[in-house]
Amino acid sequence: MTRSLDRLIRPRSIAVFGGKEAGRVIEQCDKMGFTGEIWPVHPTKQEIHGRRCYRSVAELPAAPDASFVGINRNLTIEIIRDLSARGAGGVVCYASGFREAVTELADGDDLQRALVEAAGDMPILGPNCYGFINMLDGALMWPDQHGMVRIDRGVAVLTQSSNIACNISMQQRGLPLAYILTAGNQAQTGLCELACAVLEDPRVTAVGLHIEGFDSIEALERLSRRARELRKPVVTLKVGKSEQAQLATVSHTASLAGNDAVSSALLSRLGIGRVETLPELLETLKLLHLHGPLASFDISSMSCSGGEASLMADAGVKRKVVYRPLREEQRMPLRESLGQMVTISNPLDYHTFVWGNREKQTQAFTAMMRGGYALNLVVLDFPRQDRCDAADWVTTCHAVIDSSRAAGAVAGIVASMGENLPEEIALMLMENGVVPFFGIEEALTAAEAAAAIGEMWGKPLPAPLVKVRAADGEPVTLTEHEAKQALAAFGLPVPDGRVAETAEDAAAAAAELGFPVVLKGLGVAHKTEAGAVKLNLQTREAVLEAASAMAAVASGYLVEKMVARPVAEVIVGAMRDPVAGPVLTVGAGGILVELLEDSAILTLPTDEPAIREAISGLKVAKLLNGYRGGPAADIDALVAAVASVASYVVSNASIVDELDINPIMVLASGDGVVAADALIRLRK
Repeated sequence: MTRSLDRLIRPRSIAVFGGKEAGRVIEQCDKMGFTGEIWPVHPTKQEIHGRRCYRSVAELPAAPDASFVGINRNLTIEIIRDLSARGAGGVVCYASGFREAVTELADGDDLQRALVEAAGDMPILGPNCYGFINMLDGALMWPDQHGMVRIDRGVAVLTQSSNIACNISMQQRGLPLAYILTAGNQAQTGLCELACAVLEDPRVTAVGLHIEGFDSIEALERLSRRARELRKPVVTLKVGKSEQAQLATVSHTASLAGNDAVSSALLSRLGIGRVETLPELLETLKLLHLHGPLASFDISSMSCSGGEASLMADAGVKRKVVYRPLREEQRMPLRESLGQMVTISNPLDYHTFVWGNREKQTQAFTAMMRGGYALNLVVLDFPRQDRCDAADWVTTCHAVIDSSRAAGAVAGIVASMGENLPEEIALMLMENGVVPFFGIEEALTAAEAAAAIGEMWGKPLPAPLVKVRAADGEPVTLTEHEAKQALAAFGLPVPDGRVAETAEDAAAAAAELGFPVVLKGLGVAHKTEAGAVKLNLQTREAVLEAASAMAAVASGYLVEKMVARPVAEVIVGAMRDPVAGPVLTVGAGGILVELLEDSAILTLPTDEPAIREAISGLKVAKLLNGYRGGPAADIDALVAAVASVASYVVSNASIVDELDINPIMVLASGDGVVAADALIRLRK
């Protein structure tokens, strides 16, 4: 266990080791007004930037709170060991050539282990790490340029990538950046631990993470709990969509649950927002900085152009945000302020009748903002500052500010093109509590992410994830009958069935069960493709004929009662994600698995409300609810069936390698469900 990161990221004394990069750290601290002590350490130089150089860690006046070590990788380890022994607060390890370079340098792994051992319980960032910028205290362990200014309050952005950190520091969007921190290799200290540390700073309002890979699921859970306790939201840009998390090939579950889908489910469970691009990350942080999570997905939009109103409406189609219709009490005030020729709706095209009139605009905007929307947006693209007069646009900004205050509402101004919102206007809006959004897509992403966090924070704190070490044995695939019996013990409804060794035995079993029956060949993974399943067999002779036809591929037979025609077919699967552990997949089943690619991921443990919500979000939910006058399905029974599968997986978490139930036949309301096929692979 490492010591607290407080001394490192909020230092009162800094030591720098090395030449050019160490000198740049001193330059940046001086430029940003760092008031603490700075001690250069160099074997030959007498002074650096007017400060006396010390020869070693032992010569330093005291144990430094933070140290920047910008020397070669072998000497870095020696310095780290000396700083740890001296009781230093923490170190930024700038040098590369450790685990990140193991394909080029055979000793990379060994050096990284030696580095961590030398540090002991002293926190280290890196190696291969640029460091961090703390603009609240002017403390910069940063050997390069940046675009930030001193502030009193703002957001923290953390990333593994030094270059992305540099790029973010240059933003001109009005976002107040309190911290930028990089983690490099995360040899000892991961992004989530850093995020927990900056959350504790009362001057930090929200945290953004650019994540290439989760360093520790336990640390991520700690971060989510602490964020909720402190009411400081966290939003992530998680990369890695193109990768698949699993190697299994015997079931459909593997193709449905890639690691990106699991990452989204995991973050959602923990109440951590997720976005897709860096601009979306920054725009979401602006909203969270000013107003925190949103109370709902309901938003309003206003613009003086029908074209802009259409853009806003179309951008919302693929999202969870809702342009809720106007309340009746809003219509009259809007009509009075805008006149008879304006269509009163949401999104609202307020035309140009009130353009340039701050009083009239304020009346209209206030009426809209009193509709109880979680976020109220006004589309406004500024003209070029070097060629045009923007006075009327500034008037509109002040009308939005006036209206948000009068209505006590959350408001934002959206430039449909980011370059059409000057930085000075963005800063002015932020100072007055109005979010300046650079881009329509970015604005709606921010609204959706902030509302999703608010929705999860409104629910009870989720139970800790299932964390059980997987058994080491080789996987063994159960027969379908064995799999069904194992699941039935946990409450999953399965057809009445018998196992038979010969065709004659199968025919006898069918007669005992009563016709019609289904005949399946045992020991076949993909039965339909292999011709090892025959449905709706009505006679003993039909069973004998079918059994004889599949004898070449089957090791035995399973005879089951034929299930009634379902309202819909659903797949339920489970797999082991390398980070999140066992997860459940629910989606459209049968032949629709590949056609619709319609599925949801449930991290475990789960409960019936979460299962019901996941099912309601599927495309196949239209069938389940009674499509075009058709019968509604027994959704309660389906929810209970999925819960029983989840219970089986949790209870056998150490040995379940893969599970696939396809399909679960969902019958009409009141008639229940039946698992028509099941595959389980266990590690013994």
